[in-house]
Amino acid sequence: MNRAHIFHAHPGILGGTPVFRGTRVPADSLVHHLHAGVTMEAFLDDFPSVSREQAEAFLALALNDALDLTPDDAEAA
Repeated sequence: MNRAHIFHAHPGILGGTPVFRGTRVPADSLVHHLHAGVTMEAFLDDFPSVSREQAEAFLALALNDALDLTPDDAEAA
């Protein structure tokens, strides 16, 4: 699943905040909920318009982006 199928941003939807595709749920709300200790199941219950597939794919993208270090990101030896 590519980014465009997971989330998108449009100036007319929440002022351009990235949302899960087909919803008005901000994509970063998943991370904020998980950080606050809310389970994935509770998040999906609270936002039924977001599919489990979208949520899991978003987290996979976030993890991949977080671990994609460039030489400038690496600590000096």
